[in-house]
Amino acid sequence: MSFRSLLEPLYEQRVIHQCKYIPKHVALILDGNRRFARMMGFATTLGHRAGADRIEEMLEWAHDLGIRYLTLYTFSTENFKRSEEEVRDLFDLFKERLNRIREDDRVFRFGIRIQIIGDRELLPCDLIDLINEVETATAHHDNFFLNVALAYGGRNEILQASRKILRDVREKRITKDDITPQLLEENLYGKASIPPVDLIIRTGDECRTSNFLPWLANGHESAVYFCAPFWPMFRKLDLLRATRLYSRRIELSRG
Repeated sequence: MSFRSLLEPLYEQRVIHQCKYIPKHVALILDGNRRFARMMGFATTLGHRAGADRIEEMLEWAHDLGIRYLTLYTFSTENFKRSEEEVRDLFDLFKERLNRIREDDRVFRFGIRIQIIGDRELLPCDLIDLINEVETATAHHDNFFLNVALAYGGRNEILQASRKILRDVREKRITKDDITPQLLEENLYGKASIPPVDLIIRTGDECRTSNFLPWLANGHESAVYFCAPFWPMFRKLDLLRATRLYSRRIELSRG
């Protein structure tokens, strides 16, 4: 056991004590799986698998901290530009992990409700069927909400929400006077209501939010934490540091 591994739990406790406020909703941009694989000399698919393993650990950390909503940016509409083989491997991995998570004891112990947000019309039929099964199986849970952004694009989300509202106006279900920010939020992706984002975390040493939750995050002035580790190397300590940043921001805003 290294000296660092001995000290890190002590440092984690110190950082936890500095977190007076815990974010209700944390959104994560999981960047760096492919770069991690190249650094380690692995095939790209092994980098994605390492990232999927880290998601399972993240569920534990978030639950322990008291975070109730976790939204993970796993596959954007831009990712369809990757090679056909990589996209196919990713969809196979999503199916494997969805099958695994619906049998995971933590889903029931933590009361996790799982939903996928994104443009489902872009996904293969067998993946859509599995998504529907997992969402139905966890629909009664209300303690912890895991939102997986898959085939997601923020501008596309707002565009589709606007089309729904315009269709409702045209079909006289609502009037133009009924159009409010709250109505637009109700028409965003997600069957279960998703609250505004308190904290965005991006891994992989990239300092941009990449069209992620523009209405619920950028539109609500969320705290943003950029960190260097590739997603498979993200640690509980990194989550705690991001939470400390959020907590300090809240303290400053309250004087």
